Amino acid sequence: MAPAQECGRRGTRNACRGEGGVTMASSFSRHNQSQFRRGACPGLSSPMQTGDGLLARVALTDAISPRQLSGMCRLASQHGNGIIDISARGNIQVRGLTETSAPLLDQDVRAMNLPLRSGLAVEVPPFAGLDPTEAADPRELATAIAEGAKDIQGLAPKMSVIVDGSGRFKLSNLLADIRLVAMPPAEGDGWMILLGGTEATAGLYGKVGTTADATAQVLDLLRRLAALGPSVRGRDLVEAGMERRHSPASASPLGLHPLSTEQYALGLSPAFGQLTARELAALCVAAANAGIPTVKPALDHSLIFFGGLQACQSLQHYAASEGFITVANDPRGAIAACPGSPACASATLATHDLAAHAVDEFGALLDGSFKLHITGCPKGCAFPQTSPLTLCGTAASISFIAGRASDAPFVAVKQVDVLTSLRRTAALLRSERREGESSAACLARLKPEQLADHITTGS
Repeated sequence: MAPAQECGRRGTRNACRGEGGVTMASSFSRHNQSQFRRGACPGLSSPMQTGDGLLARVALTDAISPRQLSGMCRLASQHGNGIIDISARGNIQVRGLTETSAPLLDQDVRAMNLPLRSGLAVEVPPFAGLDPTEAADPRELATAIAEGAKDIQGLAPKMSVIVDGSGRFKLSNLLADIRLVAMPPAEGDGWMILLGGTEATAGLYGKVGTTADATAQVLDLLRRLAALGPSVRGRDLVEAGMERRHSPASASPLGLHPLSTEQYALGLSPAFGQLTARELAALCVAAANAGIPTVKPALDHSLIFFGGLQACQSLQHYAASEGFITVANDPRGAIAACPGSPACASATLATHDLAAHAVDEFGALLDGSFKLHITGCPKGCAFPQTSPLTLCGTAASISFIAGRASDAPFVAVKQVDVLTSLRRTAALLRSERREGESSAACLARLKPEQLADHITTGS
C-alpha cells in the first residue's frame, strides 16, 4: 500500500483519495484480493475476509505500554466490531473491519509508532533476554536474520523462523519452517538448525558455533526455499534419516514468573483467545493503575505484563475477578478453539460455546497434558498439529478425531448429540485413567473403537 495521503477530519476520511484519484478503500481492496484465500496470512495492510467482516493482524516485535494497547482497543472499536483475538503465536487480530474502515485502521495504527513487524516472521520467546535460564539471548540473531531476509523475494506467505534461547519459556510447540535452538555449554554452545514442524518433529539440519554462521546458514536456506517457489516450506527440505531430537517441555507463560529480584512477569489469557476491546481496555487501565510499564502479546493467546511483584499480583487479582485465565492449571487453557461460527465463514460450529461445555464436562481431566482441539472446520487453524482428541464441525455432523482436524474421524455425531457425546467421553476417560496417568496417556492407550463405541452407546 502506498503511503496514505493527508486526509480531512474523521467523518470525511472515507473520501480521502490517493494517487490517480483512486479512493484509499478501493485501492486497498484491490491490493488485497490475493489475500482472501487459504494459505495467505492476514496482516495490518492485508486483511483477510472472515464471517464477520475483514480481519487485520497486528504483529509486534517488542513490548508496548498498557496505554498503547488501550489505544489499539479504541481503534478496534472505532474501525471494527470491537472483537479482538490474541492468536496462538501472540498476534493481535482486529475483527469486523470493512473495505472502508480497514485502511483507516492501518493508517491509525501506524501513526502510533508501535514496534510493528514487517517482512519475514522471525520469532523469539516472550522472555528473550530476560529469562535467567536461557543458554543464549536469541534477539541479536533474530534481528540479523530479519534484516538479511528483507531482500529475499518469493517465500511462502506463512514462512516463519524461530530463534529460541533454550530457556524455561520456549517456542518448542509452535510450527516453524526454520528453527534455531541455542545449545547449552554441556553440548558445546552454538546453535542447532532444525527444519519443519515443532521442535520435537523437526529434522536436524546441522549445528553452527557462532551467530554469524547461524545467520549465513539460515539466509542460505531461505534463498533455497524462495528459489523453489512460494508453495515450498521448510518441511520440504527435510531428508530421510535426519535426526529428531528430544524436546523438553516449555513452561506455560500463564501465571506469575520471577525474572529477577525486582522484575516479574504476569501471563494472562482471555478464555479461548478472544475478548472485547472494552474488556481489554479495562485490563490495560488496571495495569497502568497498578504501575505496570509494559505488556507483550505472546504465545498461547497470552498477554504478558512486566513489572514489580506487587504490581503483578494486583493485576492478577483483578484479571481473575474479570474472568481471565491467570494460572497455568486453568482447564480453559488446555483447549484450543478457533473463533468458530458465526465469526468465521468456513465454520459450521459455535466453537466457544462447545469449549465452555467441555470445561464443565472434563474439568480436572484437562490437566495440561494435551490440547483439546475444537475447530469449526477441517482446516484446524487454531491448532495445526495432532491432538489425542479433536472435535471438528462439518456441514452434517461433528467429527471426533484422534489426530489433526483434517484426519478421518473415529466417530461422527449429530450436532444435537454433541453434549451427550462429550459427557460420555469424559466419563470414559475418568473411569479408565489409571493412578498417576495423564489424560493424554490415557487417550493414547484407549483404542479409537472403544472410544467410538462408548460415545455412540454410552456403555
